Amino acid sequence: MMAEGKKQKQQQSSHCLYVTKFFQRSTSSELLHKFPLSPDKEPVDRKRDVARKPGGWKAMPFILGNDTFERLASIGLLANFMVYLTRMLHLDQVSASNIINVWSGLTNFAPLLGAFISDAYVGRFRTIAFASISSLMGMATVTLTAWLPHLHPPPCSPQQQALSQCTGPTRAQLGILLSGLGFLSIGTAGIRPCSIPFGVDQFDPTTEEGKKGVNSFFNWYYATFTVVLLLSQTVVVYIQDKVSWSLGFGIPTVLMACSILLLFIGSRVYVHVKPQGSMFSGIAQVLVAAHKKRHIKFAEEAEIIDVDKFYQPPIFKGYYACKLPLTNQLRFLNKAAVILDNDLKPDGSPVDNWRLCSVQQVEELKCVLKTIPIWASAIVSLTAMTQQGTFTVSQALKMDRHLGANFEVPAGSISVISFLTIGLWLPIYDRILVPSLRKITKREGGVTVLQRCGIGIIFSILSMAVAGLIEKERRNFANFHPDAHVSFLWLAPQLILMGLCEAFNIIGLLEFFNREFPDHMRSVGNALLSCSFAGSSYLSSFMVTVVHHVTGTEKHPDWLTNDLNAGRLDYFYFLLAGIGVLTFAYFLFCAQRYHYKATTVNVEEKPYDTDHVQLGSTNA
Repeated sequence: MMAEGKKQKQQQSSHCLYVTKFFQRSTSSELLHKFPLSPDKEPVDRKRDVARKPGGWKAMPFILGNDTFERLASIGLLANFMVYLTRMLHLDQVSASNIINVWSGLTNFAPLLGAFISDAYVGRFRTIAFASISSLMGMATVTLTAWLPHLHPPPCSPQQQALSQCTGPTRAQLGILLSGLGFLSIGTAGIRPCSIPFGVDQFDPTTEEGKKGVNSFFNWYYATFTVVLLLSQTVVVYIQDKVSWSLGFGIPTVLMACSILLLFIGSRVYVHVKPQGSMFSGIAQVLVAAHKKRHIKFAEEAEIIDVDKFYQPPIFKGYYACKLPLTNQLRFLNKAAVILDNDLKPDGSPVDNWRLCSVQQVEELKCVLKTIPIWASAIVSLTAMTQQGTFTVSQALKMDRHLGANFEVPAGSISVISFLTIGLWLPIYDRILVPSLRKITKREGGVTVLQRCGIGIIFSILSMAVAGLIEKERRNFANFHPDAHVSFLWLAPQLILMGLCEAFNIIGLLEFFNREFPDHMRSVGNALLSCSFAGSSYLSSFMVTVVHHVTGTEKHPDWLTNDLNAGRLDYFYFLLAGIGVLTFAYFLFCAQRYHYKATTVNVEEKPYDTDHVQLGSTNA
């Protein structure tokens, strides 16, 4: 792609100056500095004489405190949810797994809608505030299902549960629980895509001090995120498992209330960036304009684009960070930017925006469309990771989880092994492996973004293959020694491989979406990552349902029966590994044909518009 860009540069030097240095130094430790998770629209050009005392680090205690409490509350509430559904509500593991997968899918799709509403209409502060209240309502509802006796089934002994003699939840009890999960999904829709860009809004990215502030904000954000994961997977899960479900759910609920309190206390300190309208109207205009001009014919052999025939108005700084050059990829969309008679007014603006679009609009749509095949491959590859919260927990319940004579590790805390793997691996990768790879590949990041994603897919395949082998051995041991249990540490190899899958695949996808999406649509790009998890949850739920109904016979139970020792969970893991191999082949096919986004620096200054920034106002 770079070679093609240089060729175009010789023909159109004023239009196609590639910024190769912009994408240098993109190692994993700096990824989140250069490509923040959800910077919805590029920050508006901030006037130098605007007082910067509000916002900045003064706002950080409130924003980081709010975000830390919210994540601790939401993750802590649901970290052990599989155990809650099977033990307290007496659901079979297939039903419990499907509830978690379907709800997780809905929750991960929701940020796409939340990002759109925030960017286009209400702004980030209002979105976070409304979503936080919804999350509090959801947590309170789930807590009540554990606290009030008439909101959950009567107690049941482990012996009765093993014989499937327990009374399940009524429709009303299950409906109240699902309504609580619905409120939590609404909360996630607003909080997840907006929390990081709202923190970034507090700094002026056009100054060195502001850039340092943004970098430090990401350091603190991910430091607190790691602490939250460890606390939620250990302390909160232990309270839920060993002390009380109502107390284990009540603590996150109280923390969520503290999160909302901190958010509103700092409301007069925040910098609020106003929404700038729907980003999807431009996409629709390109599609309509290209359809209206579908009869225009391009020379098939033409490799050099005559840019004078296309509409390229000035791109103003503050609305776009980089100008995109016209390319031959998806060339039928270029027709939307072709200038025909009577397309322009005397002042040079389009007569009809639904008939003539700018090159920038066309190329932005191409950026979005090109990522869809890669996004689709991520859905299947992430299916392995969704098993950590379902069947891996079920395996742990069948194992000896004691560390010493008196301490038993909660089943829901097993995934801590994956988190520790990520925490230990990333510094090694960034400080040791990347410099070594850089000497071989001559790439600043050691490997390309898509190569990193591909390595993650390989680890997901290995994790499922190893999980199948371990489950096969565990099942054989349990059937030959009914009174003995193998150690939960048998699960460590598959969880370590899942952690490596996340370290490569998730971070690679984060960089990919932030790098390849248009500047002012990166929040949507980050929401697509959540949609990948949503798709993997739904795919996992579909596969569980099909396997459950297809594999059972009169003589043998299905693979995923409640009694893992009678089922064949190992076959299910091998099935996922096989699907992963097919996914990897599809990913290679797409990655080899993918062309990375090119940029130019022809971005003009525009007078500052004070309507886009307000200080200390909750009306932004």
